[in-house]
Amino acid sequence: MSSFFDIAIEPQVVVRARNGDRAAAEAVYGAFEQPVWTLVRRLVPSRAAAEDLAQDVFVEILTSLPQFDGRGSFAGWVRAITVNKCLMHLRSPWQRSLRWLESTAAEGSTGECEELWTKGPGDQVDLERALARLGYTARLVVWLHDVEGYTHAEIGALLGGTASLSKSQLARAHERLRSLLEADGKVSACMQASASC
Repeated sequence: MSSFFDIAIEPQVVVRARNGDRAAAEAVYGAFEQPVWTLVRRLVPSRAAAEDLAQDVFVEILTSLPQFDGRGSFAGWVRAITVNKCLMHLRSPWQRSLRWLESTAAEGSTGECEELWTKGPGDQVDLERALARLGYTARLVVWLHDVEGYTHAEIGALLGGTASLSKSQLARAHERLRSLLEADGKVSACMQASASC
């Protein structure tokens, strides 16, 4: 899995894309397609919504290129746009209504979210299924902190709260993940270590 910060894109490619060069815009898309898709897919449970949202992210990136002034990391700028688009999607009234309907659904229904995480090898499937069973805020905090490397202060600010909000969400999410993995008979060593974060 490629990370945003594994990508080395030449500054002149960004400048050319900003000036409307189609080949440069395609190079930006090609360089960030996989990390954007991975991040969107981890934060948004519906595959169809994630596909649409990933495309929206690239529209936002390409139309906002004139605003990127070259200070700071271009990869970090792309990642911030991706996270913000996901948060806007998850906070929309429509999505809140869907989550309310899902939470009132009959016990035992797996729903779309669980179904989407069922393919893959061994323990990865178990962890992905467990992640899919977390609420959207918990899943978001786990992914941003444990995978993307966001600090608690950054996550708290994104959620409109404090670092304490992020820390408490992460602690509860780790506990929930641990119990889900133990229920399946599998406990990952990394889950044990990350509980102290």
